[in-house]
Amino acid sequence: MMAATNNAAGGKDPWGGRVGGAGKREGMAGKTGPNDPGGLGPREKVRQLQRRLWAGAKRAPGRRFHALYDQIWRGDVLREAWERVRRNRGAAGVDSQSIRDVEQSGVESFLEELGNELRTGEYRPSVVRRRYIPKTDGRKRPLGIPTVRDRVAQMAAKLVLEPIFEAGFLPVSYGFRPKRSATMALEVLRRLGAKGGHHVLDADIRDYFGSIDHEKLLKLVARRVSDRRVLKLLRQWLEAGVMEEGTVSATVAGTPQGGVISPLLSNIYLHVLDVLWTRHSAPLGTLVRYADDFVVVCRTARECERAEERIGVILGRLGLELHPDKTRRVDLFDGKEGFDFLGCHLHKRLSGKLWEQKRERLYFLQRWPSQRSMQRVRQRVKELTPRSRCHADIRDVIADLNPVLRGWGNYFRTGNAARRFNQLDTYVWRRLHALRVKRKGRNLRPGEGARWTSDYFHNLGLHRLRGTVRYPERPFWQQETA
Repeated sequence: MMAATNNAAGGKDPWGGRVGGAGKREGMAGKTGPNDPGGLGPREKVRQLQRRLWAGAKRAPGRRFHALYDQIWRGDVLREAWERVRRNRGAAGVDSQSIRDVEQSGVESFLEELGNELRTGEYRPSVVRRRYIPKTDGRKRPLGIPTVRDRVAQMAAKLVLEPIFEAGFLPVSYGFRPKRSATMALEVLRRLGAKGGHHVLDADIRDYFGSIDHEKLLKLVARRVSDRRVLKLLRQWLEAGVMEEGTVSATVAGTPQGGVISPLLSNIYLHVLDVLWTRHSAPLGTLVRYADDFVVVCRTARECERAEERIGVILGRLGLELHPDKTRRVDLFDGKEGFDFLGCHLHKRLSGKLWEQKRERLYFLQRWPSQRSMQRVRQRVKELTPRSRCHADIRDVIADLNPVLRGWGNYFRTGNAARRFNQLDTYVWRRLHALRVKRKGRNLRPGEGARWTSDYFHNLGLHRLRGTVRYPERPFWQQETA
């Protein structure tokens, strides 16, 4: 699954390097002052640093790294951090400074000033601007937006810290990790469902990002990091406070959703769950975790019940709890029930091909876009095709739609999404057809609307979802007989 599980010399690390020969201490935390190997570009220098940190952490699981702070304010690290923040875009923080503002005022001076503040210890993070984004159930999710300056500093720290913790993370977690993805997690579930996984604990942690205990989190970080300046920096970000409608409030627990460093800290915190489950409870079922979303696939209903009890105990040690209304045990056997995970609905379906060919009743876990995912993409299409755009060039409307359709389709195309893709294609066609009809108004001649078929819009460049489903691998029974 991943190089971090059992790497022999010569194996690849998550940053594309080789494990063998990467154990030298140059560029790692055993050397004070910035490390600046010559002959390499800034990005490759950062990757070299990450490979060495990862190899050192992998080789010595109990090692605590020191002198990491000097690596954070390195010029090449800050430059790579800026490039990643720039690509991610994002809104301005409480200082109203946007990515474009930094580019106009000068990136080099911006990075130099930030580097000097970090180096001299004068850096202090700003409060986080809080805004709310709507959820499909009508509620709102709080989102914390740090300033661009703080996002670059957090990204620099992430570039240095992530390899150290990545070396110890287990294969059961897939979220916000190098060379891991939601599709990988979904594929694991598909295989488990095909090989006897009939029961699923669909878990939900109550207010996870708002419940993380700062002291416990920093103690977990300190297991691998002994540099007090780094620990102080992390504490400053955790306790920076939030501004909402002009009022600043302190944060005594949790990490803001939207912070660059938050996903890494989240994985560090729930790594305790991964370890304790793998060591003591793995016989009950297989844990599959993506950030704070996770499920446990079990073979029997009794094992699923015990898994819920055990998960509750482990989360209790972290000061967390399962949401009593959202956590449920799902019976997948013979397609009785299904569950939503990572934007997909997963449900067992009878294999029609095996039934036709061998008269065998075998059920396999399939997945397709969940109802919420369909609602979200329809809403986005609706926003891009309002009636007021009826007089716009239809090619411009299509140019706005295509990135949405491609991105959504690329995520879901590895499942059993053909029917949902056809439904969305039809919905998009109806929206565009309505724009054409609206534009014609009273001048619409009888039968004229019939020529605006789906092919008409596809010939103008509209992305077609139909026919784009691609399975990541063949079913296991075909692999065994091939």
